[in-house]
Amino acid sequence: MGFSQWMFLWTIVFPIIVLLYYFFRKKYKEQEVASTLFWEQVMQETNVSPYLKHLQRNALFYLQMLALLLFVLALMNPYIKTEEITSEQVIWIVDTSATMLAGKEQSTFEKHREEMRSLVKTIGDRPLTIITTGSEPKAIVRQETNVQQIEKAIEGLTVTYEDEQLTKALEMANAFVGDTPTTIYLFTDALSRSDLPIENDHVKWIVKGAEQGLENVSITRLAATNAKDGTISLLQIKNETKENQTVRLSFFDEEGKELLKKTITLQAEEEWTNTFEGLPKSDVLIAAIKAKDDYEADNSLMSFVGNDPYEIAVGQNMHKLVQVGFQSLGLDVKSVPDEQLKSLKETIVVTNQTELLERNEPILLIGRDDEVEMEVNGKVEVSQDELFAFSSLEDVYVSAVYPPFENFETIAKVDEHPFIQRSPKGDIVILTDIEFTDWPLNPSFPLFLWSVQNEMMEGKSSLGIFTPNEQRAVSLVPGDWSIYTADGKYVFSFAKSQEFRAPTTPGYYIARSEHEEKPLIVQLPQKERTIQEGTSFELGNAVSGQVEVRNESLAKWIALMILILLVIEWEVQRRYGFANG
Repeated sequence: MGFSQWMFLWTIVFPIIVLLYYFFRKKYKEQEVASTLFWEQVMQETNVSPYLKHLQRNALFYLQMLALLLFVLALMNPYIKTEEITSEQVIWIVDTSATMLAGKEQSTFEKHREEMRSLVKTIGDRPLTIITTGSEPKAIVRQETNVQQIEKAIEGLTVTYEDEQLTKALEMANAFVGDTPTTIYLFTDALSRSDLPIENDHVKWIVKGAEQGLENVSITRLAATNAKDGTISLLQIKNETKENQTVRLSFFDEEGKELLKKTITLQAEEEWTNTFEGLPKSDVLIAAIKAKDDYEADNSLMSFVGNDPYEIAVGQNMHKLVQVGFQSLGLDVKSVPDEQLKSLKETIVVTNQTELLERNEPILLIGRDDEVEMEVNGKVEVSQDELFAFSSLEDVYVSAVYPPFENFETIAKVDEHPFIQRSPKGDIVILTDIEFTDWPLNPSFPLFLWSVQNEMMEGKSSLGIFTPNEQRAVSLVPGDWSIYTADGKYVFSFAKSQEFRAPTTPGYYIARSEHEEKPLIVQLPQKERTIQEGTSFELGNAVSGQVEVRNESLAKWIALMILILLVIEWEVQRRYGFANG
């Protein structure tokens, strides 16, 4: 705290004069004495500390002196130093992804919320825009200056669990910037400086990241299928810490019944993969771990168990290793003449006939019969797709590929050419013949085929597996549908299957109509199952867009205190009158 008007310090003489007046003026007091015998004793008691006793009796004196001192203090204009954002506008980008729940004593999200509450006081009358992240970023307040509305918006912020997709939020923020000097706060967990668009020279970036030293152990993959002697499950757990971790692993069914428990030890930074056989049969399998880490949202994962799978028909012109790959998984596979493949129903067809892509049932296309291959030479690069959860293609050699399909999603490349694609309706296309690659000799090949089979089964007996807030068309009979939690709580309703959006919170749900019901699972995106080292920094230098230190005067608060003292003095005077001289 400081004073901006030291010249008024001389006014301290006024309360000093009043104080001296109270001490040295002559004072008389009427006093009745019962007898002259007590006169001497009364005089002695009166003369003992007469000034202190007078001050103790005179409340009005104290109040007047305090009011005078506060008046002198107000004239000197005391102030405290505060920070204020001096840019013409402020934008907050708030990361609402699941990893914001990580934290030691307090989650990153709640820590950022406290910072926002504090920053509101420094904004002043500058307009504020708050943008939340996600597949569809939202501006929850736009150019707002009302503090109450801003505080209400801050309290209403929640974690949506979906991938933050910061690029989309940054593009939205850029639309608000224009040519206006702007300070943009980005409340996230970790971000690289290179991810920020710094071409605008009148924007200052202030990144608020997570605290340092967060530790995490997560379940990254889970798949399960029924076999003759029970359920077979593939599980992957990742230890992101630099120390060995002992965790307790449990498997549950959809009703919460524990099927298996086991204690395992993970090495530092180990990615542990294991197969569990002979688990009791169930429709849904849930894996959960108990570990000493700072992020609990990724400590469980659920998956549908492959029940009543499609039959698999392999065209007779396909290489024998394709059929062997499926048979090694314990699946029923039959070899069918190519001319009969088109008429098969409830069957996964494996062929190179591109005309079969028009089938309603799923198809695995290996090669093409309508194009000529081209030579390639390079490593296989895969995207972060669930099909490659248990199969690494780094050591796979491919010598030639066919031209890709337009409007198909490319999920793997070789030599910058599409290698594996997915059609809009879910068909999988491998753009090479088995003769052009050594993939079938690699252990990843049957695991890839198993992932394909599991993905194509999805939706037959269930609605499927979704990420939080994912919007996707689903195959449902037209009608009114409602979503319920596993314990029967209503979530929302929808009428058009093309407009279906998954619930926000991960878990097991049931879609119900008047005549049918189908389960669905909402689980964290793969990217939200790992945490990064927190980063905080500032970048850029906005024109008149700095965080400036200013002096906030306390005179108004002192004036309020003086007013209260005057009211108290009036009450003392009304009750007791003026001090008796």
